[in-house]
Amino acid sequence: MLQLPTKKPEMNQDDALKQFSHMARERAFGQRIGSDRLIQAGLDALVAGVDSPSLAMLAGLLRSEEPEAPELFDRVLEELGLRFYPPDDPQEAKWAMADWIAEQIADGSLDPATGTHLIWTDIAYDLGYPKDLEALVHCAHNLAGWEETWGVPVEELNREAIEAAKQFLSKRTAEEPKS
Repeated sequence: MLQLPTKKPEMNQDDALKQFSHMARERAFGQRIGSDRLIQAGLDALVAGVDSPSLAMLAGLLRSEEPEAPELFDRVLEELGLRFYPPDDPQEAKWAMADWIAEQIADGSLDPATGTHLIWTDIAYDLGYPKDLEALVHCAHNLAGWEETWGVPVEELNREAIEAAKQFLSKRTAEEPKS
């Protein structure tokens, strides 16, 4: 039977703004995002009805103009109030990154194996393997080494990682100083 390509569902304004916010954090935490993705995010947002003075310029960049995309993307973030600045203190920035990754694991927008691996290798190591990250690092080890012979389905390990992320966030929220 012939399988026709499925059409990507149209993005609404909330989805487009969430995508911009996500990409802002990715970039703030040092992840490189190609100009093509920045331009596509601009186009998605424009089609979804997001309004910003620089958005059409970002969305309309040609291949030869791709080097302008990061600066225009940042301008759009400022205009939309979505610019994210991680804490200046390197340790606090790592904790902010852990919070962000755990949120994505918990809400299902990031694969648990990928997210826990990032926490293990990019955060826990730099922080000296703090107790608060032990459960997530344990999940990363289990997911990285999982084999069918274990008799535990990988879905169960994924559920454990999601639960560990939720518990981590709950504890972090409870520890935040009240103003």
